[in-house]
Amino acid sequence: MPESFHVRILTPMREVADIDAVYLNATATDGKLGVMARHAPLLTRLDIGTMVITEPGGVRRHFATVGGVLRVTERGVFVLVEAAEEADEIDIERARNALERARQRLRERRSDPSIDVSRAELALARAINRLRVAGASTPRA
Repeated sequence: MPESFHVRILTPMREVADIDAVYLNATATDGKLGVMARHAPLLTRLDIGTMVITEPGGVRRHFATVGGVLRVTERGVFVLVEAAEEADEIDIERARNALERARQRLRERRSDPSIDVSRAELALARAINRLRVAGASTPRA
């Protein structure tokens, strides 16, 4: 059995996870990142994406994450993110509504110059990611 290490996922509002893992896969700003026990020290920025943590018994836990940093030390992995939700915490209907609102804002951007396109694109990416992690299909526009 692979050696385990400790993982903590924190947001400004709460501790999302405090678990032991044998493998962690995250979405960094420059691509996917995998971590196992005894990984070299590391500090990297995270993007909107999926984090998958494999526990010692083989259970895989999926999280939707938004921005932040991941730090690997000899004491474990610390993930400080703007937002994180485990797959079973995601409100699929709320995520679908957010997806539709973002798509609507983007459709209206040519007729309404007050629409913040960057914010709408970020909301769209977050909603798509949450639905993907929850295992829900994203409706087409």
